Amino acid sequence: MTRLSVEMLAADTVEPITSAGHAQLGFAVLAGIAVIVLLITQFKLHAFLALTIGSLALGAFAGAPLDKAIASFTTGLGTTVAGVGVLIALGAILGKMLADSGGADQIVDTILAKAGGRSMPWAMVLIASVIGLPLFFEVGVVLLIPVVLMVAKRGNYSLMRIGIPALAGLSVMHGLVPPHPGPLVAIHAVGANLGVTLALGVLIAVPTVVVAGPLFSRVAARWVDVPAPDRMIPQRPSEDLEKRPGFGATLATILLPVVLMLSKALVDIVVDDPEHTVQRVFDVVGSPLIALLTAVLVGIFTLLRPAGFAKDRISGLVEKGLAPIAGILLIVGAGGGFKQTLIDCGVGQMVLDISKDWSIPALLLAWLIAVTIRLATGSATVATISAAGLVAPLAADMSTTHTALLVLAIGAGSLFFSHVNDAGFWLVKEYFGLTVGQNIKTWSVMETIISVVAGGLVLLLSLVI
Repeated sequence: MTRLSVEMLAADTVEPITSAGHAQLGFAVLAGIAVIVLLITQFKLHAFLALTIGSLALGAFAGAPLDKAIASFTTGLGTTVAGVGVLIALGAILGKMLADSGGADQIVDTILAKAGGRSMPWAMVLIASVIGLPLFFEVGVVLLIPVVLMVAKRGNYSLMRIGIPALAGLSVMHGLVPPHPGPLVAIHAVGANLGVTLALGVLIAVPTVVVAGPLFSRVAARWVDVPAPDRMIPQRPSEDLEKRPGFGATLATILLPVVLMLSKALVDIVVDDPEHTVQRVFDVVGSPLIALLTAVLVGIFTLLRPAGFAKDRISGLVEKGLAPIAGILLIVGAGGGFKQTLIDCGVGQMVLDISKDWSIPALLLAWLIAVTIRLATGSATVATISAAGLVAPLAADMSTTHTALLVLAIGAGSLFFSHVNDAGFWLVKEYFGLTVGQNIKTWSVMETIISVVAGGLVLLLSLVI
């Protein structure tokens, strides 16, 4: 996950697998993305298959020999899974431990016990942001929906006043903060420093989630004033447990990998000596693999054992935590294959050459590319992976901080205006019992606010760091 050298980036584009000119390559990119979009939106094909076929179509349109296009795709797939696959798996295990042990419910109940009245939307955004660190977006939604409905009903709040802050917290974490799959893949693709990206991601996430969550929820509640739907509130995971882990232990476990990775970034800045013992130690303990693995191992004693989990049940929980991420790993891997095909065909170098003649900043370009793919495919992960592959060469001459901001610009763009081709759109609509129009006024607008505010903050930060 360390920053790639200029020489390594250059090596990816020294010998392209095709001699096509810029015009043909530009057409190939548009055609390849169009194939992916059509397969996902019109033919409802799984994103893994769509990305695989789109990668081969890209190579064919670019005039690359089929065997070389296949080799590029498989190489990119293998490299990406090797780089982020284990991290995604560890994150899934940690999230499953948090949910099934009742740790997530413990955090929710503790914070809600201290909140009330006007502070409730702020409590919801805090809960969602903390829980959203180790959880995938869809898992976080399913976990928090019972809480949102319960609070809205018992407190007689507008559903939007409580629901929007929770959704904003989850969405911002998903798009901007590792170890979520999108940011991890973008970090790997452009060679960004994970610790720096994490620190800047959190810095940008805080004001973004405030604007898109508690503040926007006031407007959303006026636009769509609906109560919590009158139906059975889903059962919370901890209702079947006799005891739950403590609040402090749960919070410490969730934040442990973040603290370790941020500590490594801080030591790198302060010590700045690769041979120094302290820096070498933190290079190990602060690496994402060790940080997440440590959190999982600690979680066995801080989350599962206090909840009364026996050894055989712990083993079963890990297995159940890994099962749902098979599709995510395949999509991420295929996205890496698509990225490598773009690079090997010379598309990345083409973007680099063309952008030199443009006055548009590289960070804005990355955001716009991610926005375009997000609108077309509906998938934030596909948008992140594809955009990262297109703009990766732009990172060669960037500083460490600007490379991290490039990742965050892509992540911000990937969240823009969720609509009917996004699974998350329908997930929120059905859980909250909204019409399509109401969902667009609330959820879709909230996603757009997150994208625009985060993108703007990225550009502002680039002027001062």
